Amino acid sequence: MRRTRILTAVLALAAGLLAGTPPALAASTPKATTTLAADTYTWNHARVDGGGFVPGIVFNRSEKNLAYARTDIGGAYRWVESSKTWTPLLDSVGFADWGHTGVVSLASDSVDPNKVYAAVGTYTNGWDPTNGAVLRSSDRGASWQKADLPFKLGGNMPGRGMGERLAVDPNKNSVLYLGAPSGKGLWRSTDSGASWSQVTNFPNVGNYVQDSTDTSGYASDNQGIVWVTFDESTGTSGSATQTVYVGVADKDNAVYRSTDGGATWSRLAGQPTGYLAHKGVLDATNGYLYLAYSDKGGPYDGGKGQLWRYATKTGTWTNISPVAEADTYYGFSGLTVDRQHPGTVMATAYSSWWPDTQIFRSTDSGSTWTKAWDYTSYPNRSNRYTMDVSSVPWLTFGANPSLPEQTPKLGWMTEGLEIDPFNSARMMYGTGATVFGTENLTNWDSGSQFTIKPMVQGLEETAVNDLASPPSGAPLLSALGDIGGFRHTDLTKVPSMMYTSPNLTSTTSLDYAETSPNTVVRVGNLDSGPHIGFSTDNGANWFAGTDPSGVTGGGTVAAASDGSRFVWSPAGTGVQYTTGFGTSWSAAGGIPSGAIVESDRVDPKTFYGFKSGKFYVSSDGGATFTASAATGLPSGDSVRFKALPGTKGDVWLAGGASDGAYGLWHSTDGGASFTKLSNVDQADTIGFGKAATGASYQTLYTSAKIGGVRGIFRSTDKGASWTRINDDAHQWGWTGAAITGDPRVYGRVYIATNGRGIIYGDSSDSSGGGGGGTDPTPTGACSVTYKITNQWSGGFQADVALANTGSSAWSGWSLGWTFPDGQKITQLWNADYTQTDAAVTAKNLSWNANVAAGSSVSFGFTGSWSGTNSKPATFKLGDQTCTVV
Repeated sequence: MRRTRILTAVLALAAGLLAGTPPALAASTPKATTTLAADTYTWNHARVDGGGFVPGIVFNRSEKNLAYARTDIGGAYRWVESSKTWTPLLDSVGFADWGHTGVVSLASDSVDPNKVYAAVGTYTNGWDPTNGAVLRSSDRGASWQKADLPFKLGGNMPGRGMGERLAVDPNKNSVLYLGAPSGKGLWRSTDSGASWSQVTNFPNVGNYVQDSTDTSGYASDNQGIVWVTFDESTGTSGSATQTVYVGVADKDNAVYRSTDGGATWSRLAGQPTGYLAHKGVLDATNGYLYLAYSDKGGPYDGGKGQLWRYATKTGTWTNISPVAEADTYYGFSGLTVDRQHPGTVMATAYSSWWPDTQIFRSTDSGSTWTKAWDYTSYPNRSNRYTMDVSSVPWLTFGANPSLPEQTPKLGWMTEGLEIDPFNSARMMYGTGATVFGTENLTNWDSGSQFTIKPMVQGLEETAVNDLASPPSGAPLLSALGDIGGFRHTDLTKVPSMMYTSPNLTSTTSLDYAETSPNTVVRVGNLDSGPHIGFSTDNGANWFAGTDPSGVTGGGTVAAASDGSRFVWSPAGTGVQYTTGFGTSWSAAGGIPSGAIVESDRVDPKTFYGFKSGKFYVSSDGGATFTASAATGLPSGDSVRFKALPGTKGDVWLAGGASDGAYGLWHSTDGGASFTKLSNVDQADTIGFGKAATGASYQTLYTSAKIGGVRGIFRSTDKGASWTRINDDAHQWGWTGAAITGDPRVYGRVYIATNGRGIIYGDSSDSSGGGGGGTDPTPTGACSVTYKITNQWSGGFQADVALANTGSSAWSGWSLGWTFPDGQKITQLWNADYTQTDAAVTAKNLSWNANVAAGSSVSFGFTGSWSGTNSKPATFKLGDQTCTVV
């Protein structure tokens, strides 16, 4: 539930990107060739469904079913009504601009629904190396233009659930406002977000900080201007709205107003004091501005709160709090009005962790309220709702709580709450782990129960710390922030539960025994209890180990190749080793605390370590380490290294920093010496996968800068040449934590992101052993359903379902069609494709090649069009014409 995420992986990330001093350089290989675009990959995500904080949900006010979600570190998403899923919009953010995956605010233009804006930037302190920006799109987020700002924005800073800080004038949509943090004030654009200037006459830049003693600048930053709300009734189409309300992080002066289109501003008279106004939502029909107040900025804290209503015509303030202030142990934040029935208002107790969050509803403009749940006789509860998390079963967190707690919880950190402006029965709200929603909300008022389900498919927001793809068993094991990690037996399905026993809040490292892959170990962070767990069935079930004295955090861990012993470098104490499953530990000698540890994948007695430019080797099972004579390695600790399966002493090391040694090194003598690859400018990860057909060496994968280009690269010839396998549309921000190929599927790669979950790619190049698409010639009848699910000026999205209506199974498929109006595909998922002029061929991937009789397979795409956008009339499966349904 994102309780401990902020200062763990992020601090390590910032240090890794910024640290390092120049050491002596190692010997280099001769300059080799680099290919930057020689393969086509299909990208997808290993489904977790959610996993992180969704602080904002935004519905467009003029177009039905157009909605967006913003996340604190994982980008923005658009709702796809036809499939009830979310599609990512910021995967094009590159490695250098990783901070722009944090979205502090989002605005959808109600005058022109094709336009959407995102204010991006992750931290306002030095952790984020770049300033913030406002991104603008005229095709609903399919592509973006950027306006850089002269200050930082904080999508993952305290107060990030307040808002929205970015707003479009509903009458003159070329005018936008942006509330800035850090004392930078209120900003305005008059050219649809292309340029921005400070509103110099706005009188208050805010003064609230979470913790003034925090020297990192994280909790001590001024939370600034926190929301902007237009009164659309005070303007006419094409003319600027005259009345604008602005919320400020100042407990004595929280709300300001302009009644002359922003020419002058004044503090709203008579307003309550002593609280921060998290939200300001206007019901222009009845003339009420609703405000949700908390004594803290959120998203975790908040001990007291109130709800208020301001009558815009009379200036009357009314305390409409659903409970007495003395009875609150939480702040209010989530706030929404039913646009179909404006007297209906809802709010959340965002910071109520125990026993659950609370949601309040009023149908008389706040005069009276009902609750989502209440006590009958303590500790028994009566709920107005039922919860169905069968689509994301891990949301129970494996808990077995005592009343009044229940599992799954209604939520926590519930700051984003919205009723669909076109559908009173639909509501969505964000939590620290997911997006929940209901489509029968109005049952609340009739006295029957409404059903809450996850509405999160397609939205992946986990921070990935480590990945492993064993040679047998599950294809993927993951180490994740906040929710521990998962064993994926099917990448297209949500696992039933995260790792348990122990339930680590964040898993920092995991490993399996190379020659006995049923043996798996993981380590991580936990407020109390053991920080290490073991499995003897490939991660399906776990049992907790015992911590050595002094352990405070997970660190890194390595399993011997045969699973007979383990080496652990935890936070809080020195490197440790054990035989068996960690019932007792001994201190390793000759290696410093905090070293990164890995195992040789052949010799069970050989382990490796790295710390501050030195490589260490143990040949006695981790009891003692000796520093290698190798020089020229990165002097900092932003390093990942791995030993190659099947060959003793074959080690690859990636890492460094721009102000020192930075790149990719290779050792064939167990780390005694390393050679730097001269054709790699920078590298941050290294992983191995199945060798290409005819190749004598396993495939290498890395997140790197090669030939001056940042990307994900593959080499099938031991690093002599490289192929960039991603493209500029698929970059996913920071990808420097982990990468691995699949030892069973050539071309498949798994990529760790810092907020976009686990990305995996499949190659269209089938020459390496069946990892990509095939060119099949299936027989039997077929039918095709082609559905345009979304269309806008110049662009559209479509879903295609291909059904096997014959009597025999297909072992592969290839579907062809011709666009009648010259449409062009811009992105396609769940299949490979080629397009020549108007002719398109879509082919299966390795994982969806088999289609049983009576079954179907689906894929989707986005495309461009002009003039008309007619559907194709004919589809062919090989040479056979399919029925169009």
